[in-house]
Amino acid sequence: MKVLQLKDTNEFTSGAMKRFFLVEDSPNFKIVNFNLDEGVTFPVHSHDLDGELSIQVLAGEGFFLGNGEAEIPAKQGDILISQIREPHGVRAKTQMRILVTIAPPI
Repeated sequence: MKVLQLKDTNEFTSGAMKRFFLVEDSPNFKIVNFNLDEGVTFPVHSHDLDGELSIQVLAGEGFFLGNGEAEIPAKQGDILISQIREPHGVRAKTQMRILVTIAPPI
């Protein structure tokens, strides 16, 4: 078992996205914490493989982004679940912390 403290990754870079790999050596899943400064976009992208992902908003608010112009309001406590092949991204309205879980890892 392993305990991670998300307070230890509560860092932002002005005008940018900061990434913390929390679990990346597991054969079953990967967990990544991204902190987006206000107005920063994690570009819409997809991966050419099977699997699922979740994006949980830990703090702040913004939008989950999808194919084309798709955007879904996102606030603290919201979780997006999608196939890895499905286009996904995030745009921060305020400083925003998200936790991404990917299974299987890419």
